[in-house]
Amino acid sequence: MRAPDELRALVEQGLADLTPTASLDGLSEAMRYALDGGGKRIRPVLCLATAEAAGGRAEDALPAAVGLELVHTFSLVHDDLPSLDDDDERRGRPSAHVAHGEGVALLAGDALLTEGLRLALSYDRPQPARELAEATLGMIGGQYLDVTAAQVDLAELHRLKTGRLFAAAVGLGLWAAAVPAGDQDPWRAFGEELGVLFQAMDDLIDGDGYATELGEDGAREVAAAAARRAHERLDAIDADTSVLAELVDGLAVRTA
Repeated sequence: MRAPDELRALVEQGLADLTPTASLDGLSEAMRYALDGGGKRIRPVLCLATAEAAGGRAEDALPAAVGLELVHTFSLVHDDLPSLDDDDERRGRPSAHVAHGEGVALLAGDALLTEGLRLALSYDRPQPARELAEATLGMIGGQYLDVTAAQVDLAELHRLKTGRLFAAAVGLGLWAAAVPAGDQDPWRAFGEELGVLFQAMDDLIDGDGYATELGEDGAREVAAAAARRAHERLDAIDADTSVLAELVDGLAVRTA
């Protein structure tokens, strides 16, 4: 089992080796700008760690993990656009639409999404692509609820907007490790807790969402409860899940 830092290095190499489809040459600079924005690659690392814990090879899960990161990056590029969150800065530098123009950023996001799905389609079975596509649709549905200020339970909003890609990280790792569908339920129960944990900590950092609705102490309890449940789910899996447990602990104490 490789440590998170080793898996992260594998993801970074996979992203560095990525060659966009030739027709996207004009967009490659904007796509690379968005990908090189300093993210911690939490989702693809989780995908690789799941594959290894389930008895597979991280290298076999790498196309799915990189595809997942492309989809996540697409969501950030589009979220920052003036018509959505209107954020001019992302991770301490100009957002993609500020650096490259709104039209180019919109197209770069489209290209990242499609390239991510293309990578998921590179497997000899349809489940990885279906997993990523369905998670992406859920994320987009959650973003719609957010941008329209729909009257929906906050937990349901975050289950879609944030949680679907985290759950997909686990699912993609399982498919890459060739875990039969009938054996996946304990792993997927674990994956369902990760979006809640991530979002509650994110809201604490940003001072919104759970922190606004429940107060800081309430948001911390949401995160702590999700972390406890995640560890309980891992304890129920008959495998070496120590690296996944380490990732849970990292999410529970992150400050940025």
